[in-house]
Amino acid sequence: MNTYLSVWKLRFVSGLQYRTAAIAGMATQLFFGFVFIMVYVAFYAHSSAQPSMSLEQLATYIWLQQIFLAFVMLWFRDNEIFNLITSGNIAYELCRPCGIYSFWYAKLLAQRLASAILRCVPILLVAFLLPKPYNLTMPPTATTFALFVVTLLLGLAVNIAISMFIYISVFWTMSPVGSTLVIAVIGEFLAGMIIPVPLMPSWMQAITYALPFRWTADFPFRVYSGQIPQSEAVWGILIQFVWLAALILFGRWCLKRALRQVVVQGG
Repeated sequence: MNTYLSVWKLRFVSGLQYRTAAIAGMATQLFFGFVFIMVYVAFYAHSSAQPSMSLEQLATYIWLQQIFLAFVMLWFRDNEIFNLITSGNIAYELCRPCGIYSFWYAKLLAQRLASAILRCVPILLVAFLLPKPYNLTMPPTATTFALFVVTLLLGLAVNIAISMFIYISVFWTMSPVGSTLVIAVIGEFLAGMIIPVPLMPSWMQAITYALPFRWTADFPFRVYSGQIPQSEAVWGILIQFVWLAALILFGRWCLKRALRQVVVQGG
């Protein structure tokens, strides 16, 4: 355990050094946050049907996406791991006195946390200071906020477990492009990152509820706004734990099979 904590700490401190990239990322996230909300404001103004989310809840949903983008985006990638696999330097990883899955998981967790810490506070302040209906609202109660923190962290853990399959697939494909695009595009759509899940057709919502992606973003964001009741949020936390355990166990099994077939050529 000390090994993985040390890896996490080193990668976390290293990630905090990329302040210029964080500033550029903040500007981009603020821009897209404004654009998405303005689009939905126009749709809501000309819609005759009663929406399943209020405009205030939707604005909060979108700002939470931008604030915690490093937590929920599936296209976040560590090129160092890809290079280890494709170049044959995975042999050095096999010599480490620790499990590769846990080692990589700790690295990815630290990178996402460092990226989120650098960007979230400035975006949070701007989003709170905006006028209605463009602003980020406070959660209804302190209990709701506590449940949001728990669901967000569990969603982060589930997201990393899903992203691990991108790296594992490279053992067979030898290219990260295909698996990254497929998992990222499908996963982010089903997680509500393109269209919030409550605004999807009922048949599409049924698909999202059967897969793990919505538990990484849609679920914690709706818990924050109070659209998901506290009793339902508690049951959702249990489901997040189940998905996390299943994804980690299956990921470890896939990685073990992949390592059995690894062939490192050269001296």
